[in-house]
Amino acid sequence: MWFEILPSMGIVFACMSLPHASLYVLNQLFHGNHFRRSLDTTELAKQYLRDERLTGDAYKLSGLEAIPDA
Repeated sequence: MWFEILPSMGIVFACMSLPHASLYVLNQLFHGNHFRRSLDTTELAKQYLRDERLTGDAYKLSGLEAIPDA
């Protein structure tokens, strides 16, 4: 019958969701947040925040021309 597949489907589902759930818990324990990164510590995040400060839009490309002259 159709319900005979339910135990094996449950095992497959548990095995596939275990890494995601364990990373969620481990990142909370070691990093203090649920993610692997923080918006104030990585180099990419610093560039993201710099672009947002200079141009008002973090997704708009900006280079040296976006920095105002003194």
